Amino acid sequence: MKTTKGLAIVAVALLAQVALAQPQTDVEVTKGQDQTTVKGFTKMTATVVGIDRATRTVTLKTRQGKVVELEVTEEARNFDQIALGDVVTVAYSESLTVSLMKEKGTASHTEQGTEQRSAAGAKPGGKVGREVTIVADVVAVNHKAKTVTLKGPKGNTVDLKVEDPERLNRIKKGDQVEAVYTEALAISVEPAGK
Repeated sequence: MKTTKGLAIVAVALLAQVALAQPQTDVEVTKGQDQTTVKGFTKMTATVVGIDRATRTVTLKTRQGKVVELEVTEEARNFDQIALGDVVTVAYSESLTVSLMKEKGTASHTEQGTEQRSAAGAKPGGKVGREVTIVADVVAVNHKAKTVTLKGPKGNTVDLKVEDPERLNRIKKGDQVEAVYTEALAISVEPAGK
C-alpha cells in the first residue's frame, strides 16, 4: 500500500498543479430503468523541461505554457529513466453506478484496491485504482422535496435528490440501493516524439 500512497501523492500534486492548464475532460451519464451511471475521465499531459536528480525534482511544462516543479518520492520507481523532452501523461477516471436492488440484503460496505508499477528499468509510471460498493436502506421518500433518505451500514444517513418523478415513484421505504464507485489513476512517461 506504500506504493499506492507514493503514486497517489505524485498524481495529486500533478493534478493540482496542472489542472489549471485546461485538461481534456469527458462526462457521460447513462440511465436505465432502475440504474444510473455517471462516468468521468480527465487526461492531462506535460513535457519534462528540467530534472534535478539530487533533489528528485522534475520540472514540467504544459501545452499551455504553465511550468510546474514536482518532487518525486522514493516510492516512484525508475526516476533515473526520466529524460528532458519526455511526455508525462496523467489520466484519471471515475464512475458511480446507483441501482435500486430487486432483492433485499444487508446494508454493507466493501472496498478493494489495485496497483501496478512500471517494470524495473522502464520509464516511470503506474496505475492505482479502487472500487467501493455500498448497500444502503431507503428509510424515507419525500415526493414533495424530491428526495430519498438512505441509511448506510454504519448508521449514517444521506438525502439524495431525485429529479425524475418516474424514478422517485418506483422507490419506497424499505427498498435498498447499491452504489458502486470506482476510480483509477494512471501515470505514464513516454520519450519525446512518441
